[in-house]
Amino acid sequence: MALNTSPEAPIPVGQVSRLIGGWIDRLGAVWVEGQITQLSRRPGAGVVFLTLRDPSHDISLSVTCYRAVFDRIADVVSEGARVVVHAKPEWYAPRGSLSLRATEIKPVGVGELLARLEQLKKSLAAEGLFAVERKRPLPFLPQLIGLVCGRASAAERDVLENARHRWPAVRFEVRNVPVQGVHAVPGVVAAIEELDAAPDVDVIIVARGGGSVEDLLPFSDEQLVRTVAACRTPLVSAIGHEPDSPLLDLVADLRASTPTDAAKRVVPDVGEELTRVGQLRERALRCVTAHLDREERGLAAARARPCMERPQRMVDEREEQISALAERGRRTLGHLLDRADSELAHTRARVVALSPAATLRRGYAVLQHADGSVVRDAGEVTPEEELRARVAEGEFTVRAVAAPPAVTPPA
Repeated sequence: MALNTSPEAPIPVGQVSRLIGGWIDRLGAVWVEGQITQLSRRPGAGVVFLTLRDPSHDISLSVTCYRAVFDRIADVVSEGARVVVHAKPEWYAPRGSLSLRATEIKPVGVGELLARLEQLKKSLAAEGLFAVERKRPLPFLPQLIGLVCGRASAAERDVLENARHRWPAVRFEVRNVPVQGVHAVPGVVAAIEELDAAPDVDVIIVARGGGSVEDLLPFSDEQLVRTVAACRTPLVSAIGHEPDSPLLDLVADLRASTPTDAAKRVVPDVGEELTRVGQLRERALRCVTAHLDREERGLAAARARPCMERPQRMVDEREEQISALAERGRRTLGHLLDRADSELAHTRARVVALSPAATLRRGYAVLQHADGSVVRDAGEVTPEEELRARVAEGEFTVRAVAAPPAVTPPA
């Protein structure tokens, strides 16, 4: 229920604290899971103080319990262990602090952790975070490698030494973070996000040495897995040894069995590359030499052909053919002209023989009236009519006379 307060009518701090305590007292007991970050067992004290932290978030709560409650699990629980606590929220009014009063504490066993990881693995796989098509190829020769590892750890030394041995010019951007315990997940997540945001980083390696299942739990955290899935930069997981397989291995673009293997997979070996370059150069030289030899043989074969040894031979052969064809054409044309001349002579002789002039040369004459018409019948001529007579060598005028009486031949 809201309180009616104002600057003129405030309520005391003690009353506010008592009200908060009253509201919290109404809450029932709850089961809470977390990781013990601080454990205080003072000799002779009847109360044990714990700090319970959420491994995936920077949130923690104070927990108190009677010594008898904690003694039941004191041999199997220490700082960094995961526990399930049955507790009731309590408000300490004098200091205004909230804590949990535990009545029962249970350690989370390895089997239970593995079962939860398997369930989380199936859930993330169903979302497609482990799909092969999401994997990105690593750059052939990264110029700058981001490395997330523990400070002064063997994993850091293995990655740096092996990478620089293989390619001395390689550069690293190292982020030292806690790799186990309650601060591991936020530290690794922040380092990955920072390196992923750097434009010069070509690939990121997350490396850690081997350890127990509990030690490697941060690398199976859901928040870390989703952060890696959202990375734009290719990421290599190099956690533990060959048998270790946290969920980070499944979401990473490449899983390396060890930190040393990660260095070998990310950085090419300069000696091997020089050898490969030498082999490729020799192969290229052999290919070019073989191609030149083949072309030289082809050129020699082409030059050995008769047409290439004596290029004018082709011209001479064509000249002879052209001369023969020209001579044949001349002979054919001469024959055609001779035949045409003979036919023309025969035709001319026939025309001359059949012409009127030839008839006149044989002694005939052509009589024409004054108007130029030819006399074809004697009845067409009147007595005393002047006619023109055309002979072979000219013409002259004649006069028609009456025809003598016809003489009847004797019977």
